[in-house]
Amino acid sequence: MTRHIPLGLIAPVAMLAAGTLWAQDFNDAPPNAPGQSPAFEGQTRAPVLPDTPLRQQVVVDGLENPWAMAELPDGGWLVTEKPGRLRHVGADGALSDPIGGLPELDTRRQGGLLDVAVADDFAQTRRVWISFAQPREGGKTSTSVATGVLSADGTTLQDTRVIWQQNPAWDSAMHYGSVLVFDGKGGLFVTTGERSVRDARVLAQDVTAALGKVVRIDPMTGASMGDPGQPDALPEIWSWGHRNLQGAAMGPDGALWTIEHGPKGGDELNRPQAGMNYGWPRVTYGIDYGGGPIGEGLTQLDGTEQPVYYWDPVIAPGGMTFYEGEMFPDWQGDALIAGLKAGAIVRLQIEGGRVTAEARHLQDLGQRVRDVAVAQDGAIMILTDESDGQMIRVTPAAD
Repeated sequence: MTRHIPLGLIAPVAMLAAGTLWAQDFNDAPPNAPGQSPAFEGQTRAPVLPDTPLRQQVVVDGLENPWAMAELPDGGWLVTEKPGRLRHVGADGALSDPIGGLPELDTRRQGGLLDVAVADDFAQTRRVWISFAQPREGGKTSTSVATGVLSADGTTLQDTRVIWQQNPAWDSAMHYGSVLVFDGKGGLFVTTGERSVRDARVLAQDVTAALGKVVRIDPMTGASMGDPGQPDALPEIWSWGHRNLQGAAMGPDGALWTIEHGPKGGDELNRPQAGMNYGWPRVTYGIDYGGGPIGEGLTQLDGTEQPVYYWDPVIAPGGMTFYEGEMFPDWQGDALIAGLKAGAIVRLQIEGGRVTAEARHLQDLGQRVRDVAVAQDGAIMILTDESDGQMIRVTPAAD
């Protein structure tokens, strides 16, 4: 049962004050692919930052596998639950009933309701975007994007229409990707997965297919705004050669940054450029789940781009953001990544386009961290991917 916990009565769940030695454990883990070497210094296992004492406060629990959140101008949040529910969490922590008006979803395995984004002028337009697994012809599915207007009473998404579909649709319930990021220049970036199965995986390298891609579209019409730089390519394509991108954000440098799941090892942080190929499945720092190589086992190949950073073993990245706020002044501009397998907030210091240090916070949370966001007041909000998932507010621990 979902429990509403009034914010004024929230008690700290935990205060963490781990030291440097404990934080270094994650860099001591043996890699899955011990014979591989990074392409440049600092591409993996960056120096470890000491942990920071943090306070956790549960805002809402009883969420069923929440996937993403977007803050509203009044301090409330829209939260997606993967089984197909969109919820409103008030600034006081009150949880709404499921919001109506969603399109038909396919909720098998990794499908369902995924990302949510709101317009910059939401206070006037109440415009909302969602990404989801859409049932298509012949039992196939696709990553799709829809937009609608949240009713004045917050109960219904009105005039909902699908503006973009990943083609070709595929008979798979895996690897939808599905992050929505406004670029500040009138475009909407959408990340897609390559649908996991071997026959579809190779289409990450095919610029006539929208699998394993970053695409850029008009947020109202879905019209193509990509820049593939390749003849015969889908015009919405921005970059390709991706596996399963479940995190993306605009960085302090004004560029798009993405993070994607590798197989066994090989999670990647990228800064995808228009018309560039990021290698999957021809190039990867991961190996197959059975232990063998992916393809020819290449980690570098002419014509493909290297990740800015990679992890082996994986952190299994969910959502990501860049910190901008007042509560954590030492974290300004740092990347914050939700770690599913890591069960932590993964923080990266980035200078000159390279990762210079890494920290992992809330490592004893005991839950999979699915999404991370920065609230208007500078607090960090996380969602945990559990059948009894939580929205948790993270602030500096009191001295």
